[in-house]
Amino acid sequence: MIKCSELKLKGVLLFEIDIFQDNRGSFSEVYNELSFSKYIPQDINFIQDNESFSNYGVLRGLHFQKPPFQQSKLIRVSHGEIQDVVVDLRKGSSTFGQYISIILSKKNKKQLFIPKGFAHGFLCLSKKCSVYYKCTNYRNANSEKTLLWNDKKLKINWGIKKPILSKKDRNGTPFKEIVKSI
Repeated sequence: MIKCSELKLKGVLLFEIDIFQDNRGSFSEVYNELSFSKYIPQDINFIQDNESFSNYGVLRGLHFQKPPFQQSKLIRVSHGEIQDVVVDLRKGSSTFGQYISIILSKKNKKQLFIPKGFAHGFLCLSKKCSVYYKCTNYRNANSEKTLLWNDKKLKINWGIKKPILSKKDRNGTPFKEIVKSI
């Protein structure tokens, strides 16, 4: 059984799944299309699974792909803990330019569904973390964009001053420039 909550950004969903524990350990059904399809839009078809390993302080994002290569994602953490951030880039949305931040971890077993039209990134809060995400479209390098992680307009509170960043993420595009290109 799963519990689903819609967050303040319309279409972004938080799932909580049952965990069955006994003296041997635990079991959880992390994805069941029949159960999730009660909440996720019917046109969602996950076609690729990705896995990311990170060390403490690594910040990945904020990433998105421009149309027609946009991706919806279902994010979960199988080891460790992350701060997950989602930014609404849907022009005309009542929450355009707003973000949410949520803790996902192996312990809390929460999963986050992010529809297309959002930028996404995360910060590893534990010594190490493993993040799995299902995607509805393949990566397209030519449509891939990075929103600047510490953009002054967004004012995202990452709780860290000097995260470990890739060159691409360090050189992300400010929100005001991203808006012109979408």
